[in-house]
Amino acid sequence: MSGAVWKKSSWSAQGNCVEVAQLDGGQVGVRDSKNQTGPALVFTPAEWRAFVGGVKDGEFDI
Repeated sequence: MSGAVWKKSSWSAQGNCVEVAQLDGGQVGVRDSKNQTGPALVFTPAEWRAFVGGVKDGEFDI
């Protein structure tokens, strides 16, 4: 992941957010913007599409 280009949401406030990066093989990395050298989660393209689709459909609304 050393060459990954991490992106943060434009909605992020004071750096307290997550960052995502497109990784080799189409995988998606997710990390805590406050701990950029810490661990990252890695998702397959299908997992990421399912997550984003759930967000758009309001599946995670409280």
